[in-house]
Amino acid sequence: MNLPPFLLDHWLAAHEFATPPIRYNLAASTGPKWSVDELLALGGGRDIGGVKIGYAPPEGGKRVREALGGFLGVDPDWVVVTTGASEALLIVLCLVARPGANIVLPTPAFSPFAAMADAWGLGVNSYPLQREEGFRQSAEAILVATDDDTALVLVNTPHNPTGAVMPPGEIEALAQKLGERGVPLVVDEVYHPLYFGRQSPTAASVPNAIVMGDMSKALSLAGLRTGWLIIADPELRKRAIDARSYFTISSSPVLEELAAHALDNHEVLLDRLVAVASANRAALSAVMERVSDTVAWAEPEGGTVAFPWFKDGRDSRPFCQALAAAGVLVAPGDCFGSPEHFRVGFAAQAEGFGDALAIFERTLRG
Repeated sequence: MNLPPFLLDHWLAAHEFATPPIRYNLAASTGPKWSVDELLALGGGRDIGGVKIGYAPPEGGKRVREALGGFLGVDPDWVVVTTGASEALLIVLCLVARPGANIVLPTPAFSPFAAMADAWGLGVNSYPLQREEGFRQSAEAILVATDDDTALVLVNTPHNPTGAVMPPGEIEALAQKLGERGVPLVVDEVYHPLYFGRQSPTAASVPNAIVMGDMSKALSLAGLRTGWLIIADPELRKRAIDARSYFTISSSPVLEELAAHALDNHEVLLDRLVAVASANRAALSAVMERVSDTVAWAEPEGGTVAFPWFKDGRDSRPFCQALAAAGVLVAPGDCFGSPEHFRVGFAAQAEGFGDALAIFERTLRG
């Protein structure tokens, strides 16, 4: 197995963990950070000193699965806890891998989707998201990309890196059509429930849909490395739990307890994220209007990232390098197979976002 270079992580690691670190991180796709003390103080406080440092059940402990069931409005028995959404992706690919099979993915997309599919010997059929259409995902366009060898279809909503949201009716129609062919639909919901304007329900209760999620994005707790799969089918869920047992055995019970406590107080986490993301998105929108002679964008409908592009088609990496040298980090579009684009995160920087945008505009005009 020869995995391709993970360009996005290479770019982030070179700047986020540098000494000194980047001044303004607009490449991050997460929300404002929480400390352990801040998290434990929520809801009147929580003491985790008595948690035993052993193994948790492979499907996740009862407390965190019940908290996730309440958060998503599903039976806790449907929940399989994973080590972030990364392990959730590995599990679903493992379950469908077979010789000659393919999976259907959006383009642009988070690069590990295709890389991990290839690692499992799966072909990739892509359905393009057209920026002129706001990167819209539709059931009709996705079904065109399927064939008799399709083993799984994945949609990501809110979408990384574009912020596009797939309408619930389109998800339901797609899941139904795929179900008639015995093909599961995986819905990557790591940014749920962060929406601007109309809210969208989770797809966790949609027949023939498997939902992936984690604590990293909408709940702003990337370091907990706690993700999940929601699988209603008991036989498929049993296979997923077996796969998890082989991959990582279990989560840390300490992290599960922190995750459960966070979920018990998810309104506070989400309120802070919504406040930061909404204010910064509005500020970014104003800048995008001022630089519209050079850069275009589709305003994100959900999530924490946007995917602007240079109207003249130039490679964005030199601009991203110049911007990083000025103290502001965004992610070059070649990390997503779209060199003329760049990804901007607008939720991690709770303070100084306006200063970062001023540097962005000066660098662009320079």
